[in-house]
Amino acid sequence: MRPPAVAQADSTSLVRSTSNQLQLARVDGWPITLANLDDAVIAIAGAAERGDGFSAVTLNLDHLVKLRSSSSFRWAYANARFVTADGAPVARLARRQCHRIERTTGADLVVPLAMEAARRGLPIFIFGTSAAVLGKAARDLAERSEGALAIAGTEAPPQGFDPTSAEADAALDRIAASGAKLCFLALGAPKQELLAARAVGRGIKVGFVSVGAALDFIAGAQIRAPETLRDNGLEWLWRLAANPRRLAMRYAQCALLLAYITLIAPLRQRLGAGGS
Repeated sequence: MRPPAVAQADSTSLVRSTSNQLQLARVDGWPITLANLDDAVIAIAGAAERGDGFSAVTLNLDHLVKLRSSSSFRWAYANARFVTADGAPVARLARRQCHRIERTTGADLVVPLAMEAARRGLPIFIFGTSAAVLGKAARDLAERSEGALAIAGTEAPPQGFDPTSAEADAALDRIAASGAKLCFLALGAPKQELLAARAVGRGIKVGFVSVGAALDFIAGAQIRAPETLRDNGLEWLWRLAANPRRLAMRYAQCALLLAYITLIAPLRQRLGAGGS
């Protein structure tokens, strides 16, 4: 029972370079820097209001699997300033180290962060998913803010979009030129995190928030799990039932890694300590 491996020294050194942001907890060597939704909204909006460029990501089990096998994804996380606990298992593991930590997903973040952006007069850009979804999501957010939210632009990239390409750089140039202070990225992992890290590396003064399927939920293109399932850590079961072929292997890898983190790694540590 062995998860995809990554040299521990490499992972640790990358975590140390993530940012000077306070680290509340670590899960499989990766930091959580924001405790809950309220803290995330205040910190992200505040950084955007100051004119900072940054990446905000949400750490879940699928990301942990990818982090163990992808050096480019580790680079993207190393360049993220803000990290929330996304997913019930990650939140539970992190809460052992900081009792304030609560599950905070990209889907949770979009509406309250957009409303806070409207309150502070911060224009936003929406990038990813499809043109139809972007149009509906933008209208929904504008209506929720009673017209106060300034949407600097929306853009749906073509299929097969490469976040490391010249095309990606051109898209980042358009986002930077739009006047936006925040940009919601709805490309899915790892593309959205890689694009955000690329923007940070280029010094673009926009806050990039990776939100996954959040805009699809807002637009009604996808149906999010009922609140009862979400509150009991069973949103994964809802998603699996909706798309078993695409998600069965992913969730099997997540389950294997969770077993390793919670059972095997602590056992190895105890055995190692006992033999020293």
